[in-house]
Amino acid sequence: MTEPSSIDLPRLIEIRRDLHAHPELGFEETRTAAIVAGFLRDLGLEVTEGIGGTGVVGALRNGDGRAVGLRADMDALAMPETGTPPWASTVPGKMHACGHDGHTTMLLGAAAALVADPPQGTVYFIFQPAEEGRGGAKRMVEDGLFERFTCDMVFGLHNMPGLAVDEMAVVAGPQLASSDSWRVTFRGVGTHGAKPHLGRDPVTVAGHFLAALQTIPGRVIDPLQPAVVSACSVAAGDPEALNVIPDFVEIGGTARAYSPHVRDQLETEIGQLAAGMAQAMGVRAEYRFTRRIPPVVNDAGATAVALAAAQAVSHGGVRTDFPPSTAGDDFAFFGEAVPGAYVWLGNGPAVDGALHHNTGYDFNDSAIGTGVAFWAEVARRALSA
Repeated sequence: MTEPSSIDLPRLIEIRRDLHAHPELGFEETRTAAIVAGFLRDLGLEVTEGIGGTGVVGALRNGDGRAVGLRADMDALAMPETGTPPWASTVPGKMHACGHDGHTTMLLGAAAALVADPPQGTVYFIFQPAEEGRGGAKRMVEDGLFERFTCDMVFGLHNMPGLAVDEMAVVAGPQLASSDSWRVTFRGVGTHGAKPHLGRDPVTVAGHFLAALQTIPGRVIDPLQPAVVSACSVAAGDPEALNVIPDFVEIGGTARAYSPHVRDQLETEIGQLAAGMAQAMGVRAEYRFTRRIPPVVNDAGATAVALAAAQAVSHGGVRTDFPPSTAGDDFAFFGEAVPGAYVWLGNGPAVDGALHHNTGYDFNDSAIGTGVAFWAEVARRALSA
């Protein structure tokens, strides 16, 4: 299948590169949202702004029938760009390092394609803010997204370095892990570094805790169930005071799982380990586990629709054995509310800074055509399912 004839690829590339040059963080996407809303209005669509903060929804209505939601994320990351394309970020410390500029552009292209040849039913083009850890999807759902725009199915798409630009991956079941945060503070009694017996050393406790942390996925969680626990931040003492044992140590990290049961286990076990270590060594432990994003689990029916659409448009083939990722995506909140499927679109070789969240990353514009074609096809198939 060829790209829809209504695709103005040079114009879409221009938009994508403009968005890349002007990145905005979660809930700050005012310029991006204005571009999106203006593009949709120029197509004659009904446009609603301000959903979940800076979210935008465009509605294409063509008679009665089913309704489908297509979601693209809009936000950038708080990190510098080291690549040097002419369209590199113009905002210090911010860049589109995950391809959301491409996602937004492809959904705009799909809107143009579907307006040119509208299917029977309703298509909602959902442009979500704040996917990168700031809770944009949850905010949109809480703001009544699916009460105001009732969908029978909802679909998400993400670029994937390592797959060819005309290749896709569509798999039922878990796609992305839950993404939760945890913090542990060990409070002891500070003292002179030469007189540890006069205090209670929280640094030693923290060392034992960190070493034992990997026994949770290694010895507590069912070995057939994937789980990740990582300590990503440790803060204690002052590097200018190396003869002082500090009063406290603060540790923070992430926990990932694909099932609610394992997610519950991780929350419980991290806390129990911290409390046990503290009790054994005479200090106090404070623990907080913050549930941020549930796992993305593809619905079987929606996945079948997405697979058929991908097979119809992907010249490079469709992988149905693609392994799930331990990264997270708050599309999970959409999938909890409405039967949904999350698919992968190739972004070319994963080399020379092409990996997500790399300072040299840049979305591959050669993927735009396949992405637009997929969006248009999956909408048609979902409405006729």
